[in-house]
Amino acid sequence: MLAEVRRSRSAVLDAVRGIRPVGSGVEPIPGAQARSGVRVAARILLVDPAQQLLLFQGFDPHMPGESFWFTAGGGLEPGEELLAGAVRELREETGMQVPPERLVGPVWLRRVQFSFEGVKYDGDEWFFLAVLTDAAVVDTAGFTDLENRTVRGHRWWTADDLRSATETVYPLQLASCCPACWPAAGTGSCG
Repeated sequence: MLAEVRRSRSAVLDAVRGIRPVGSGVEPIPGAQARSGVRVAARILLVDPAQQLLLFQGFDPHMPGESFWFTAGGGLEPGEELLAGAVRELREETGMQVPPERLVGPVWLRRVQFSFEGVKYDGDEWFFLAVLTDAAVVDTAGFTDLENRTVRGHRWWTADDLRSATETVYPLQLASCCPACWPAAGTGSCG
């Protein structure tokens, strides 16, 4: 179901606070320990056999008219490790049971500040990559109550879809840096 992929070390700047490449996933990750007062999240770049990236469309209940697209993933549970959080989030949000050894990364660290439902967050988002070898059906039955209230849908995006998007997609640099992570996908570059 998942393809072997190489780890990305592309360098990117995030317009919010910064995306940077991280280690190969084998050595200890500098800064992986939670910073005081920071929400730590594991996010997944899930790519299908057609080289399309899964994104969810959501909105902030305080601004229901402004929607945005984002990758699978979310905040870690207390005491949860990054990789375990990525596996759990992928299962909860897509219904896919992916063994931890099939996730690559983390490949990026995004430091971001945002607000949601009137609460301000300072976050470290660690991105993992998973490439499917078979078509998959996304099952959102594992969504939390909050996700059920604030996620409008999902779809698979090509690199061209990302580059030509007029809607907000987070992280903002996804169109330029994500295709560089995908095997045989486009000419996107983060370097």
